[in-house]
Amino acid sequence: MKLTWYGHSAFRVEMAGAQILIDPFLEGNPSWGRGWEEVAGGVTHVLLTHGHDDHIGNALDICKKTGAQLVANFEICMYLAAKGVEGAKLNPGNQGGTVDCGGFTTTFVHAEHSSSSQTGGGQNIYLGNPLGLILHAPGEKSLYHMGDTDIFGDMALINELHQPQIGLVPVGDRFTMGGAVAALACRRFFNFETVIPCHFGSFPIIDKDASKFVAGMEGSGTAVATPPVGGTITL
Repeated sequence: MKLTWYGHSAFRVEMAGAQILIDPFLEGNPSWGRGWEEVAGGVTHVLLTHGHDDHIGNALDICKKTGAQLVANFEICMYLAAKGVEGAKLNPGNQGGTVDCGGFTTTFVHAEHSSSSQTGGGQNIYLGNPLGLILHAPGEKSLYHMGDTDIFGDMALINELHQPQIGLVPVGDRFTMGGAVAALACRRFFNFETVIPCHFGSFPIIDKDASKFVAGMEGSGTAVATPPVGGTITL
């Protein structure tokens, strides 16, 4: 498995012969600072945790250009279908469900957050429940992208049911849990082999770095990987 971080919560996951983009907020992402086209090449799947614009990002553009399969909650799938994503490429689900993505599966789990998008007039459109995503494939490590979330007690059940080995963890505070709380969540509820912090450093109003999380994970026995924006790690 290879992971590339594009800043904020945007990742490319290469596993099971698939090229997966999760929460592809690229254009307008201050951390990335470039467009979406160079990232879109070869993408087979686009996975979304929730409907906020800094997570849907360029999903519509990428799906229309590449024909990638869109994996998201029902409301987001219908919202983007109305904007031009081909119906045959939709793979909707919801909390508790698992969908076959061809070579790997995605399970939708709980997240403590909200999910909407703004219209041009500033009105919010409801886009279903926020979710975390767990990816499984034969012969690959299991991966949990937490989406945007606070700590919650049922993380223990997520670990019991799915035993994720790799965690993509939001740590930037204000809109998600901060670094110290995120470290507590990882240490108390999970047995991750490796965690990668995200959702920091992209906007001035959230934490500029992951130092609180890194400090909180010291002595845990879990490896903390902090790739640079655009950097790729192999797991």
